[in-house]
Amino acid sequence: MNHRLTRSRSERILGGVCGGLGRWIGIDPVFVRLFFVVLAAASGSGVGIYILLWIIIPEEGMTESADFGERARDMGGDMREAFSKPNPKMFQYLGSGLIVLGGIIFLDRLNLPWLGWFNDNLIWAALVILAGVALLVRALRPGGEQ
Repeated sequence: MNHRLTRSRSERILGGVCGGLGRWIGIDPVFVRLFFVVLAAASGSGVGIYILLWIIIPEEGMTESADFGERARDMGGDMREAFSKPNPKMFQYLGSGLIVLGGIIFLDRLNLPWLGWFNDNLIWAALVILAGVALLVRALRPGGEQ
C-alpha cells in the first residue's frame, strides 16, 4: 500500500487535492471538500491553502524531479482543463458551499441571542478537532500508519 501523499487523478473536482488528502487520511474526499468549503467560508484561507497544496503536492504518477515551477505551470494547465471541461460535481459542491455560506451570513445578520456562540474562533477550533479526529481514525485503523 502506498502511503505517499499525492493529488488524485481519478477522484478530482478541480486539482485532485481533496481526493488525494482523503485517500491519504483514509476518509471520503467529500469530508475533505467540506472542510475546505467551511474553511473558505469562515476565513477565506481555505482557497489559499488549497492552491498552495495544489502546487506543493505532486500528482499521482509525477516524478520526484518535478520542481516548484513545473508544478505551478501544471496547475495552470489543470485549471484551464477544469474550467473548459468542468466536472458536473464541481457545481454541486460550489452550490452547496454557497448555500452554507449564505446560511452563515443569514444567521449572523439575524443577531439572535442564542447564536452568540457562533463565531470564527469556534469554527477554527472545530476544524482543528475534526482534522485531529481524521488523523487519529487513520492511525488507529488496522494497517494504518503509526
